[in-house]
Amino acid sequence: MSAGQFCNRDIVIARKEDSIVHAAQRMRSHHAACVVVVEEDGHGAVAPVGIVTDRDLVIEVLAKGLDAGQTVLGDILSYELVTAHEDDRLWDTLQRMRVKSVRSVAVVDRHGVLKGLLSSDDLLAILSGEMHELARLVQHDQCRELKPRAAG
Repeated sequence: MSAGQFCNRDIVIARKEDSIVHAAQRMRSHHAACVVVVEEDGHGAVAPVGIVTDRDLVIEVLAKGLDAGQTVLGDILSYELVTAHEDDRLWDTLQRMRVKSVRSVAVVDRHGVLKGLLSSDDLLAILSGEMHELARLVQHDQCRELKPRAAG
């Protein structure tokens, strides 16, 4: 299982010069917990340069008393962006997220072009599905053991 297989490809993007109010409105309209901040190259490809979460808006803007109308996303980008390549294994990506204490990673191709977003919520859904299948396997074995065997 790879990050590219399971990343969400329907993501909200913004640019560093976009206002945080605009970003918050886009997050609300798309029911997203974050925006991926990108830069475009001359050919229309976008590379991620940061992620701003709803929590960042509270901690970096509201709690500090910044003027939301005058603050742009680039003003609050202060953390190292953690990315995963499309072919990175899910387990490795989860470990990198844990070590770096991030809840979302931008998924990029081998050229650094944004392809999707993988969040802890996505990973939780994947892993819980796998755990459910494992539990079904155990139940199946128990049912099989309860069936009488033909004498033989």
